[in-house]
Order: sequence, then structure tokens, then C-alpha cells
Amino acid sequence: MSTSTTASVSTHILDTSLGRPAEGVAVQLAARSGRDAEWQALGGSATDADGRCKDLPALPEGATHVRLDFAVEPYFEKKQADAQQDAPANRDSGAVFFPEVAITFAVQPGEHYHVPLLLNPFGYSVYRGS
Repeated sequence: MSTSTTASVSTHILDTSLGRPAEGVAVQLAARSGRDAEWQALGGSATDADGRCKDLPALPEGATHVRLDFAVEPYFEKKQADAQQDAPANRDSGAVFFPEVAITFAVQPGEHYHVPLLLNPFGYSVYRGS
């Protein structure tokens, strides 16, 4: 049993349309200390070449809810530009279908929460990893 009074969070992103990590996605972290409390912005990071954020800020003591905000639109726009072709995300209107992804989850003190994001131009999935 952990004696820590705070929870910790990590994440990574896999671009399932390519079967590769999603590099360079900005991730912002926020927390609150109760369902009705105001969100406190804690800062953020960006995914590395392995799709991981290794330097997310620590959660404050008393955090009960956490929100990860992933800015995926710039990532997909860069992928489209790099491909130099009509990428699937460009079929309809030229806009990215999911420009951002916000994941909110509850935490308990002393627990670690790894929250992977499986991402493609038209959908995403998350789960509690290990």
C-alpha cells in the first residue's frame, strides 16, 4: 500500500491509423478537489518520439478528478502536410473531425493512473493502463 497523499498521472498516444506513436501532441493537465470544485490548470507537456509525456506536472494534494486535454488538430494537420496527399481526415470538409480530446477521470490518493489515448482521424479510445 502506498503512503503517498497524492495520485500521479502518465499518458501516451498511439496513432492507430499509422500504428505508430503520435509525436508532438500538446497535453494539458488540470485537477480539482471535488465534483463541484473549480478546475485548476497545472501545466502540460508534449508527447515525445515514443508518444509519451514524461514530464507532466504533479497533482496537488486532495485532487479527486483529473482532466487531460490533448490538442490533436495540429498533429493531424502536420501529418496531412507531410503526406502531401488527400489524407482520410481531409475527405469531408478539410477540417480535422476531432480537433481536441478531453478525458476526465476520478483518482484516489496514492494511486498511479496511466491513461493511453488510441487515436485516428475519425475516432479515439482511452483506457486505464498500467
